[in-house]
Amino acid sequence: MTAATRSKTLDRVLVLEMVRVTEAAAVAASTLTGRGDEKAADAAAVEAMRAALNELYMDGTVVIGEGERDEAPMLFIGEKVGSAIGKGPKIDIALDPLEGTTICATAGPNSLAVLAIAEEGGLLNAPDVYMDKIACGPGYPEGIIDLDKSPTENVRALAAAKGVEPKDIIACVLDRPRHQKLIAELRALGCGIMLIGDGDVAGVIATTNPDTTIDIYMGAGGAPEGVLAAAALRCVGGQFKGRLLFRNDDERARAAKWGVTDLDKQYDLTELARGDCIFAATGVTDGSLLAGVKRKGKIMTTESVVMRASSGTVRWVKGEHRI
Repeated sequence: MTAATRSKTLDRVLVLEMVRVTEAAAVAASTLTGRGDEKAADAAAVEAMRAALNELYMDGTVVIGEGERDEAPMLFIGEKVGSAIGKGPKIDIALDPLEGTTICATAGPNSLAVLAIAEEGGLLNAPDVYMDKIACGPGYPEGIIDLDKSPTENVRALAAAKGVEPKDIIACVLDRPRHQKLIAELRALGCGIMLIGDGDVAGVIATTNPDTTIDIYMGAGGAPEGVLAAAALRCVGGQFKGRLLFRNDDERARAAKWGVTDLDKQYDLTELARGDCIFAATGVTDGSLLAGVKRKGKIMTTESVVMRASSGTVRWVKGEHRI
C-alpha cells in the first residue's frame, strides 16, 4: 500500500481530539453495560459523541452515521457537526458511537466506540445495507483476496502465500444463519473458525494483529462498518474487498440516493477510504483489540487506539476520567 499524502486539512484536527470523541461515547455507553437496554446504551453514546464533535474546530459532515434523518434524531447522514460550520476545514466523518449495541447490553466482548475522518470526499457514502466483505492483514501479495473467488479459493491462496496448509488458517465470521453455507465450506477445508456475535469492525482489524491468530475475515455485515474497517486498514496495512448487497428495490434506491451508481461494484480499500484518514476507537467492553471502560472509585479508565494513514502511526492511549 502506498502511503497517503499527508493532509494539511487533517493537521488542523488533532489526532488526540478524535480519541477524546470516542472516549466520551465509550464512557457514556459503559454506564449501561449489561443492563439489557440496547437503545438506551446507543442513545447515550450518540449524545456524548455528538457533543464532543461539536466542540471541535471543523466543518464536519456525517457521511456514515446512525441512519437517515427521518430514522435518527442525531448523527444522521448529512448532519453538520463542529464549531466552525461554514468556515472551518471540511471533514467527512464516518462513525459508530456504539459498535456492538447487543454486546454492550449483554456485557459481551468487543463493543467499541468508533470514528473515522477524512478530507471532504474521502469516505464512501455507504448506505445502511449489507456488504459482503473479505479482509486479511498486511504482508501478502496485492489482490490475494477477491470476492469473485470462492471461500475455498481465497483460503488456499492465503495459505500458500503464508506457507501453510488451509487447515492452519483461522477465519473470523459473524455468527449468523446467513453464513451457514460459508461456515460449512470453511470447516470442510479444516479451517479454524472464530465465530463472533457482533462487532465486525473489531473482527476485520483483528486480521492485522498476529496475537489474535485470525488470518482472514469473511462474510456479510453492515456496509457502514465496512467503511470504518477499511479506514483502519488504510492506516495499518492489509487488504479489504467489499460489495454492497441489496435485499429489495428500496435498498437499491437508497444507495442511488447517496451517489452509488454501480450496484455490483467490488470496492477495494482505497475506494472505501481515500487519501489521508484518521481512525480512532475506544473500548466499551473488554475485547481482542481494546480493554473496556473500568470504574475505580471516582475514576473511569479507558483504552483507545488512534491511527493515521499518511504516517502509518498507531498510538495506544490510556485515559483516566474523573467522575
